[in-house]
Amino acid sequence: MLAAAGVVAALVFAGGGGGFAVVALTFAALVACAAGVWWFLAHRGPVRALGAVVAVASPSGALALLTVSGMWQWALMMGVCWAAMVGAAREALRRSRPTRPPRTRPAARPRRPVLIMNPKSGGGKVERFGLVARAEALGARVVLLDPSHPVDVTGLARRAVAEGADLLGVAGGDGTQAEVAAVAAEYGLPFLVISAGTRNHFAMDLGLDRTDPARCLDALTDGEELRVDLGFVSGRPFVNTVSFGVYADVVQRPEYRDAKAETALGLLPDLLAGSADHVGARVDGVALPPRQALLVSNNPYRAPDVLGGASLRPRLDTGVLGVLGIHVETAAQAADLALRGAQSPGLLVTTGRRVEVFGGGGSGSGGEGAGGDEIPVAVDGEALLMPSPVVCVLKPRVLRVVLPRTRPGAVPPPPALDWRHVLRLAFNRPVGRGA
Repeated sequence: MLAAAGVVAALVFAGGGGGFAVVALTFAALVACAAGVWWFLAHRGPVRALGAVVAVASPSGALALLTVSGMWQWALMMGVCWAAMVGAAREALRRSRPTRPPRTRPAARPRRPVLIMNPKSGGGKVERFGLVARAEALGARVVLLDPSHPVDVTGLARRAVAEGADLLGVAGGDGTQAEVAAVAAEYGLPFLVISAGTRNHFAMDLGLDRTDPARCLDALTDGEELRVDLGFVSGRPFVNTVSFGVYADVVQRPEYRDAKAETALGLLPDLLAGSADHVGARVDGVALPPRQALLVSNNPYRAPDVLGGASLRPRLDTGVLGVLGIHVETAAQAADLALRGAQSPGLLVTTGRRVEVFGGGGSGSGGEGAGGDEIPVAVDGEALLMPSPVVCVLKPRVLRVVLPRTRPGAVPPPPALDWRHVLRLAFNRPVGRGA
């Protein structure tokens, strides 16, 4: 409340209405920057060049104007007070609504663990962190993949089970993690995640140490077990996300692996154009409006807002899929999305237990997109083509993940700002359970 008063004071007492001028200038710079980014992504040639100039020049120009006019002190004061207000509000909300940690139980020490490792994953983390020697010293049998000769990872896992493995683990990317996790879930075996991939989103949401994959191996001797959900897209397992639309179209291109930025920039103008095909979907039988991009996740990511991101999943055992859809066709819509986040009509945020996705913007009621055609899909980042409709479901709590007892832990995402709740807390008013 004191920080909010500081913002108001700066607005009122800045000379000659300068406080309101600072707010207007900041707002205009944000809108112009978002519009410039849109022009840069959705167009080619001179318009793209203009978009790049606008995206860079708008915040720089705003800072220069604030400095020349002598209003930078008021802008700094408002910025500091605003940051303090938001930080205090989030902390108050976090303490009033503490996140319950997932329930774990002690894990029995495996006698015949088998770990599948990709030596090239994550830029060679398997060798760099000595994972093979460390795992073998702890009694595990290690199966090294040969990237130059692709093999059936699912088949390797099944063979390990047939030979008596009582735990399966993977040091590799999320796609490989999902394949072995499905086998572990099928046979009811514990599953060990080793954060040796490039991004390790699954490991991050499990609270594992992504900077030192060797610490994940501590679960073999001192572990605890956590039950989590496992996603399936048309029968194929996934641990993170299934993407449709723009991103899925881009990753289909063979050149994307070696030149990600150049490939994306070359394709985006056509993929973002108003005439481009969109994807339609039904969530638990309810049709959604067509979207340029649709992301279905194994448990919901935190809904993005103006001041927060959507890079974390608070839980992996809720039994529901997260659905994020984006629809932006103009610079004005891009600015609205950048400023309002989940409150913008350009962003759809929902959850469901069954998601059906159709190509061509179809809704499955007949006509275009009703089924039969293959559509691009990115499953945990891997490019695939799947027959439409593509069906995403979850199997709740089927995966027995074994975690080291000592680990960094998952960072709880910041709560969404609920100012009515903050006011009730500030003035010690009772807050209902559903508030």
